[in-house]
Order: sequence, then C-alpha cells, then structure tokens
Amino acid sequence: MDVRTICLGILSRGDHTGYEIKKHFEIDGFFVEPSFGSIYPALNKLTEDGLVLVRAEAQLKRPDRKIYSITPAGRRVFLDALMQPLAEDRYRSPFLFAMLFADLLPAPRVDGLFEEFVAQAQRRLAQLPEKSDVETEGERFVLDFGRTMYITMLDYLRQQRAKFADVVPNAAE
Repeated sequence: MDVRTICLGILSRGDHTGYEIKKHFEIDGFFVEPSFGSIYPALNKLTEDGLVLVRAEAQLKRPDRKIYSITPAGRRVFLDALMQPLAEDRYRSPFLFAMLFADLLPAPRVDGLFEEFVAQAQRRLAQLPEKSDVETEGERFVLDFGRTMYITMLDYLRQQRAKFADVVPNAAE
C-alpha cells in the first residue's frame, strides 16, 4: 500500500494530525515506514483531490494544529483501493543481509548483530498496543499477527545464536 492509501485508512478510523498519523505508522509498522517528508505531501495531495479535509485548531503559544479528516469521496477511494489485488508482501532486512555473510565476519561482530536485532525486535514487540486498546476484529488480527511474528522471531534468534558463537571467519583470498 502506498502512503496515501494508508493515510486514508488511518483517517477512516477518526480525525488525526499529521504527527498522530506518523505515530500510527510507527506502531503499525508492518505496512510501511514513511517519514514526515512523505506523509505531509500525501496529505496535501489528498486534500487537493478532495479526499481529505483539513481544519486548523488553535494552540497556546504554538502554531495551529492541522486536523485531517476523510471525506465520503476519500472513504470510497480507500475502499476501492482495498478491493484491488494486493501486491506481494516484501520483507527487507539489513540484518538478514549481513547474516548472509556471517561466515566472513568475526564472532563478536555476529554476536553484536544478534544483540542489536534482538533488542530491536523486543522494542517493537513492547510498542504493540494491548488487546484492550483495539476496537475491531481486524485490528486484533493484525496485533496478534505482529505479536506472534515478533515472539517467533525472538525464539528463533535465541535458538540460532549459539550456532554462530564459535564461527571462524573464512579468509578472503
């Protein structure tokens, strides 16, 4: 899914600021991890296209907050996008790329890679909201999928880590 479609999806659940939308992307990081540099242009284009409305909300001693809401046309475009064939899931991992060449690395580096990746997975798992904080079966499914994915990944990493403890790097000729 592209950033525009995901913004529409988040807004279909309620009104949000760009910052709040970014936070949803971080929690729901299974879909895409866009920056503010891609979210705000997407929101501007959605507004220009009449798919999103924006209103200013005054704040004390700060610039006005922009609150975005989806329009009926935006909801139709979002639902139409969900009806299209989905692209194949892709998983890109710098960790897995480095591990592909673990035989070339010293054991302390490989151990450090494991350490960093395990810590990252534990942080992501801890970021997932509690089941009581979600409202729909779809949200529960995605939350449980993510939780299962991280728990399984951590179990696998713990099992495999010992295999690399005493690996001697292959010398490049």
